Amino acid sequence: MKKKIVAIVPVRKGSKRIKNKNFKNFAGSNLFEIKLKSLKKVGLIDEIIISTDSEVAIKIAKKNNIRYHRREKYYASSKCTNSEFFENLAKSIQGDFLMYTPCTAPLIESNTIQKFLKKFIHNYPKFDSMNTINYVKEHLWLNNKPLNYNPANSPNTQDLPNIMKLTYGINIISRKKMIEKKNVLGSKPYFFELDDLESIDIDNPIDFKFAEFLYKKKYKKI
Repeated sequence: MKKKIVAIVPVRKGSKRIKNKNFKNFAGSNLFEIKLKSLKKVGLIDEIIISTDSEVAIKIAKKNNIRYHRREKYYASSKCTNSEFFENLAKSIQGDFLMYTPCTAPLIESNTIQKFLKKFIHNYPKFDSMNTINYVKEHLWLNNKPLNYNPANSPNTQDLPNIMKLTYGINIISRKKMIEKKNVLGSKPYFFELDDLESIDIDNPIDFKFAEFLYKKKYKKI
């Protein structure tokens, strides 16, 4: 029996760093609708559900015939921890596998999402979750101490060890495991590498302008 894959798009009404980030003009569209357009092209997704407290998002979801889960006030607030949010999200949405896909990674291609899902389906249950990563090759410090190199014998950046950075651009896990772990990371995660372009995540106004520039260039809008 085929397992149901549900893509979840989280959309909060407020954004502390960028006002109306998900609905702000981005290359003639907005981050939310760009994500919906991308997900609709992925054949392995059985259903798309919007998790939101935003009336604007609900209106767009209805226009696109997409179901939505109205997030309770607490679970849309900064008081809510990630663990609380993921546990509540999984309990609120039905599906065998939940694919968590934020709007803030607009440069991820539909083809990449399709490859991601094929890889997960092929490797499950050997791996119980899959998450996107990018490798960091920089001289890093933590608590005033070098993290990944010896300053007395400082290597070139290309010779530094690969340190994985979770990008959270695409994440998939079983609903049962998300409830158990209260996270999009399972007990046996598989890490799916994205290139530098698709790894870009929008977190502040500079990220927004940079991603928009690259998006326009990629799709020949400039």
